[in-house]
Amino acid sequence: MAGTGPLGQSRPIDVVSLYPKDMNIYGDWGNVLTIQRRLALYGYEPRIHTYNSGDPWPDHVDMILGGGGQDNGQKRIADDFFKRADTLRRLAQDDVPMLMICGMYQLFGEYFETIDGTRLDGIGIFGVYTEGREKRMIGNLVEHSEQFGDVIGYENHSGQTFLRDGVEPLGRVDHDGQGNNGEDHTEGARVHNVIGTYMHGSLLPKNPKISDFLIAAAATHRYGEFRPWQEEAQQAELARIDETAANARRVAASRPR
Repeated sequence: MAGTGPLGQSRPIDVVSLYPKDMNIYGDWGNVLTIQRRLALYGYEPRIHTYNSGDPWPDHVDMILGGGGQDNGQKRIADDFFKRADTLRRLAQDDVPMLMICGMYQLFGEYFETIDGTRLDGIGIFGVYTEGREKRMIGNLVEHSEQFGDVIGYENHSGQTFLRDGVEPLGRVDHDGQGNNGEDHTEGARVHNVIGTYMHGSLLPKNPKISDFLIAAAATHRYGEFRPWQEEAQQAELARIDETAANARRVAASRPR
């Protein structure tokens, strides 16, 4: 049975979807659905908590997923977001895995200066800063990561992000005009078990290695180890999902920007 071990034990994993009302565009909710299904297929019980401004914070957190949004969405969540800043920094220090896409990636940095000159402070988990520019960077993207191999997604952003010295990118791109800022061939950022990226579309359905990294880190945070409990039917479904992801990766990688 999905979500239970061979003796029927329940092993919950608490996943927070951060501000989905305002920060959830370009299919980012697909990342939540992917984690939910894969957790169940590994024999864990996914508990999905949607957190929006003013909501009570969950009692337990093993993973946090955040998506992209428009500039006005970032402004709407700003006050509540800063109330949670210390909690988010503490969870990052405690190696809770997090995936932040586009707008939330920017707010996890030092600041985002929008194209009209408005400066939105970030919470500084990433040593990065972002500046709004006229040119929008958009299209399928393949980047190269030492840990995850080729990461495939779809970028769509006008904010250009710059890494401070020593900050590790998620991956590197081959061409000018792609990635964090179109100039230095970096994309995304990494610190502890926190990943920031401009990859929408959604990222996790097409990149099972990143999904499983987040799941393993969440299980380790909760139980001290990642130990799948799977029946044959669960293993077979996971194999079918991974085959579909492989096909989607081939198609996306072959399409021009």
